[in-house]
Amino acid sequence: MNHTSPFEIGWLDPQLAPVLLAVIVLAALGTTILFACGVVAYVRRRSTRYLLITVVLGLLAARSFVGLGTVFGVVPMTVHHLVEHGLDFTIAVLILYAVYRSGPGSGRNTMETDGD
Repeated sequence: MNHTSPFEIGWLDPQLAPVLLAVIVLAALGTTILFACGVVAYVRRRSTRYLLITVVLGLLAARSFVGLGTVFGVVPMTVHHLVEHGLDFTIAVLILYAVYRSGPGSGRNTMETDGD
């Protein structure tokens, strides 16, 4: 594994490296904070809906850290693409599943029986 500085990556313009690094670091911090909030909400509610939201937020945080690993040369670009697009698909499926589990718009939602 060849660790590099974000300023020495061939596919990235050195002038844009600080911007890319700042954006990815902010994304990693933000999604990690959101994930922590999701964990707290799940512990309080203990419902399937909150579990799905927490898992999605965790996957978003993982996505940010994969991007950070790519910038520093820890994660190869091919692995980066496979993991990131795999996480995108998983996030979309989980969100659609949460919507599906919410049931029709009339009356009480089926997910509310989980403790909401």
